Amino acid sequence: MLDQFSKTQQQPGVGMFVALSRFTIANDMVDEVRAAFRDRAHLVDHAPGFVGMEVMCPVGDRTEIWLVTHWLDEQSYRSWHRGHEYHESHKGIPKGLKLVPGSAGVQLFEVFAD
Repeated sequence: MLDQFSKTQQQPGVGMFVALSRFTIANDMVDEVRAAFRDRAHLVDHAPGFVGMEVMCPVGDRTEIWLVTHWLDEQSYRSWHRGHEYHESHKGIPKGLKLVPGSAGVQLFEVFAD
């Protein structure tokens, strides 16, 4: 998926930016979380600079969720992250969800080669 976007939306010489969010579900709500991502409002889809997103879990551990978003640049991601639609998008989090303490985090990546 990233390959198709990098060829069509990216300007020559401009790097891609990736934000990787991850967390581990502590209670028995894996199915609810997966459904929430499948049924999401797609608010980010029209954000300036947004390229695509994947939501995944490691094979063998359905409780650990990885959310990978692709952006044209870091500024686009930071603008989205500070905006009201970012906060609106989190209203779809299932009620009662509990995370393993310390498991939630975000890592930011500059993609410089593909």
